Amino acid sequence: MKIKDHSFSQEEFDLIYDAELDKYITTPVPQNLEDYYKTENYISHTDAKAGLTDKIYQMVKHFMLKRKLNLISQYASRGKLLDIGAGTGDFLKSAQESGWEVRGLEPSETARQNAQNKGIKLSATIDNLDGEDFEVISMWHVLEHVPDTQKQIQWIFDHLTENGIAVIAVPNFKSYDANYYKEFWAAWDVPRHLHHFSSKSIKYLFEKHSFKCIAIKPLIFDSFYVSMLSEKYKGSNSPMIPGFFRGLLSNIKAKSSGEYSSLIFILKKQE
Repeated sequence: MKIKDHSFSQEEFDLIYDAELDKYITTPVPQNLEDYYKTENYISHTDAKAGLTDKIYQMVKHFMLKRKLNLISQYASRGKLLDIGAGTGDFLKSAQESGWEVRGLEPSETARQNAQNKGIKLSATIDNLDGEDFEVISMWHVLEHVPDTQKQIQWIFDHLTENGIAVIAVPNFKSYDANYYKEFWAAWDVPRHLHHFSSKSIKYLFEKHSFKCIAIKPLIFDSFYVSMLSEKYKGSNSPMIPGFFRGLLSNIKAKSSGEYSSLIFILKKQE
């Protein structure tokens, strides 16, 4: 399957299916991959509110902060929390205000500066965090960006406390909106998304590294945002209404199938 980078380069990339893991892999991986993040369209590295879609994204992001923390608190006591791919630091700022001792990793200099402006200092590389252990390590729509998922999962295991919790959110290519929009599905987001997961692939990869999946939760707002972007990529002049309808339909269908547009996996470290 060929997918275009609709948001930036307009280049096409192949998705190769791995039947054993039930996941897709983006190929080829550009040698200058970091350049594909250097665009104003890459909203998670900025606090942009230029268009209506940006404003909706930022509004939902802030609405979800407390919900994410409430979810985590069901499985872990307050302690040290590491957010990998922390973006502009809003989640960590909210966690800090809720009593967590926070650390964050973010490779983007622009995003780190935005976080610094909010009083949240982020590390640029994972090496700066070696020697620390955490009660919770979160990756909100980040694992799909990591070149070596096996290495990343092992690092998470090694830096969690006993019975620590990993919180992993990823897009789900088995959702209704993914199947409806096909090559226009915005959550493919090639080549920035190097891996494309299903529930099966996440559970298999983490269980291989001694984690137990103890809960799977939906990110119900993702279907609306992704569907609106997908309508835009299809060439719609008015993507909001049809995107909202498809996002709603995706959530309705997922009530029975469990295949929401994005899923949160709560994974407990097993000794």
